[in-house]
Amino acid sequence: MHLVFEIVTIIAPVALLAAIGFIWVRRGLDYDVAFVSRLSMTLSTPCLIFMALVRSKVDPALLLDTVLASTLAYVIVGLLAWALVRLLKLDLAAYWAPLAFGNTGNIGLPVALFAFGQAGFDVAVVIFAVMAILSFTVGVWVVAGGGSPMSALREPLVGGTLLGSVFLVMGWSVPEWLAASLDLIGQMAIPLMLITLGVAIARLQPRALGPALALCVAKLALCTVVPLGVGLAFALPKMTLGVLIVQVATPVAVTSYMLAAKYRASPDEVAGLVVVSTLLSVVAIPAILAFFI
Repeated sequence: MHLVFEIVTIIAPVALLAAIGFIWVRRGLDYDVAFVSRLSMTLSTPCLIFMALVRSKVDPALLLDTVLASTLAYVIVGLLAWALVRLLKLDLAAYWAPLAFGNTGNIGLPVALFAFGQAGFDVAVVIFAVMAILSFTVGVWVVAGGGSPMSALREPLVGGTLLGSVFLVMGWSVPEWLAASLDLIGQMAIPLMLITLGVAIARLQPRALGPALALCVAKLALCTVVPLGVGLAFALPKMTLGVLIVQVATPVAVTSYMLAAKYRASPDEVAGLVVVSTLLSVVAIPAILAFFI
């Protein structure tokens, strides 16, 4: 009973903020998702990630293992997702990125913070950084059907991640007045992301939920087993292993739907993946946490 209460306590803030966004839209109130998403992705989240990396207390050896393990996990998941999409003869542009990458920002970071505290959040940020770089390079390249993956370097989120990584490795710091300013901006990120998640889910009108269920179950299995195996191979500490599995196993991100809509890569089908995988995560994430709390 204590374990159940603890997991509910962890999940409750995430669910409550998402519910605020969901109810907001259902009551007919305006919410400019494009503006809020742009504000979050180009300003608050880069500041949050940058300052988290600058202040990270992750042991250098553990940091390297986390980067290598998360990179390997995403590469393996990506290759298996690629094979699955090809095997089922699905549209690669529409299905590969949603199956390979998860909602590590909107869901993964808050869950890591509430479940594992600041130490877990620091690890989650490192994994998020790896995912962001892969998603905004290879992921966007696949969804767009071409172009240069290096165009991702113009994304503030990727820039903040890379710059924060440099500060972390070099042991640099920033002036207190600047740190305080960046902290204030970054503190907007998690509430904005969770409320926007609720808004986006409320507005989605997915079709073909039957096939989406099978794919989401396959994604969840893949994204749980692979990071578990990789984490054990790297002998990651229990907390780090838990954060890695939670991050990789997060559901399909709303940004996947937004990218699919932008590049006309079957957005309705991707919307179905977002809704179904998010509903599955209501059971899956508490189940994963039960093994690590």
